[in-house]
Amino acid sequence: MLKKNMADKQMDTLKKVFCYIKKYRGYLILSVFLAALTVISTLYIPILIGDAIDFIIDAGKVDFKGLMPRLVEMVIVILITAIAQWIMNVCNNKMTYRIVRDVRRDAFNKIEILPLKYMDEHSYGEVVSRVIADVDQFADGLLMGFTQLFTGVITILGTLFFMLSVNVKITLVVVLITPVSFLVAGFIAKKTFSMFQLQSKTRGEQTALIDEMIGNQKVVQAFGREKEVLEQFDEVNERLEKCSLRAIFFSSITNPSTRFVNSLVYTGVGITGAISAINGRLSVGQLSCFLSYANQYTKPFNEISGVITELQNAIACAGRIFELIEEEPQIPEKENAVVLEQVDGTVDLKHVSFSYEADKKLIQDFNLSAKPGQRIAIVGPTGCGKTTLINLLMRFYDVNSGSIKVMNEDIRNVTRKSLRASYGMVLQETWLKTGTIRENIIMGKPNATEEEILAAAKASHAHNFIKRLPQGYDTMITEDGGNLSQGQKQLLCITRVMLCLPPMLILDEATSSIDTRTEAKIQNAFATMMKGRTSFIVAHRLSTIKEADVILVMKDGNIIEQGNHKQLLAQNGFYAKLYNSQFSR
Repeated sequence: MLKKNMADKQMDTLKKVFCYIKKYRGYLILSVFLAALTVISTLYIPILIGDAIDFIIDAGKVDFKGLMPRLVEMVIVILITAIAQWIMNVCNNKMTYRIVRDVRRDAFNKIEILPLKYMDEHSYGEVVSRVIADVDQFADGLLMGFTQLFTGVITILGTLFFMLSVNVKITLVVVLITPVSFLVAGFIAKKTFSMFQLQSKTRGEQTALIDEMIGNQKVVQAFGREKEVLEQFDEVNERLEKCSLRAIFFSSITNPSTRFVNSLVYTGVGITGAISAINGRLSVGQLSCFLSYANQYTKPFNEISGVITELQNAIACAGRIFELIEEEPQIPEKENAVVLEQVDGTVDLKHVSFSYEADKKLIQDFNLSAKPGQRIAIVGPTGCGKTTLINLLMRFYDVNSGSIKVMNEDIRNVTRKSLRASYGMVLQETWLKTGTIRENIIMGKPNATEEEILAAAKASHAHNFIKRLPQGYDTMITEDGGNLSQGQKQLLCITRVMLCLPPMLILDEATSSIDTRTEAKIQNAFATMMKGRTSFIVAHRLSTIKEADVILVMKDGNIIEQGNHKQLLAQNGFYAKLYNSQFSR
């Protein structure tokens, strides 16, 4: 049953590969034609060599008159073979790397529309391994397949045809021994596929671990986890070593095994041909021609056995990348989805329930009505659902039941682009791309003028530190901010939002990495920016939300208290305990 499933999986993967090849069938047809031309011209050369040998009548007796045309013909055929082979290789390279380009593009396009849930459940390193390493392995196998498989198969068929035209009996000797080579290659190929599949999976696991450890090197060193991480890496590395060695061992015995069988073919041809030549049924030139054919006939089996091994690896890697491409995308937008315009900031959540896992309840029967211009603060212990609520407002996740409406439109009926363009987000975790400071600021408003950029930077108090950088706003930074401090990175993210000035704001611990003095200035800037804009503020430091119009106190996914700062303190409930715990002596 397992073998059948494995075979079905291979066939499914091959069908998907052929779908990509179909676009470049022009190159494929030309490649097959040139392969046939190369093989025919290559197989014609032994006939010319055999004829040339027969013109050598005896010692010192050579028919040069008959020999010269054969030599000229040989030179012409060799030139045709070389040109055809070069053009065939160009076609194969173009076809392979265009297919790889299409596969990578489809994989990356799928990543862009995958639900956030997929990225939460899979490590970044594992996804990167599929798109980079697995596709590279797939490309290597595909290129070898195109280059050697067509040529090898046509060579075998062509050689048999030419051998039959010379001598039928000796050809039968070759045909009878051939199936042994197929049986040996087939047996090894079945063994190698599962091993290459395991190798590809383990390599992805190793890439994920390396990516995670490099990205969190400071945390690893801060908590003295170097030894444990090294042990973890060694364990994965040893597993990769074992499965790689097994895969390579089985793949490497393919060639010697088929070579042994092919040697039997050559021996059979040599003995049978020699007997025929002695008995006068075969000339010495024809025997030379036949031995050359026997050698050419067996050579493709060695190449094809190597190709099959590489294809097993390629198919295993292709299967992993196709799994990513075929993942369920986020729920598509409706055909008549509404484009939000002139958003006033009205947001209504009615009977909203949501959980990441069906058996673990999180937000239950959540109700909230945000009026235009209101500042709504969300507080509560870790894991109560604050950030989850932000994910639902932005439609990174869809609610399990209930509804979220903006301007009385259910956000499931609204285009994601217009919904997200209506919010400005500043999160505790900053995100900056490789580029200039200016490029990072104008991400949400590419057509911003210089005056607008400067005004936003001054409002966020980022202008002063930017001017101190070597090239100011044109200073290049690497991924995730390079040498900028965490506070500076957060100021740039705040500047980005201040430049766009969307109708609604989401501030999730937006000033967590900024010093107290700068935070006070930014809070004043935020206060100015929030005027007339609906704002959702997630905060742990309760001193930053005292001016909020409504404070929602969450616990276990439910709102347990609601009111402004003074009202909640007067209630002397959960909020009062949280507040007093932060400011008690």
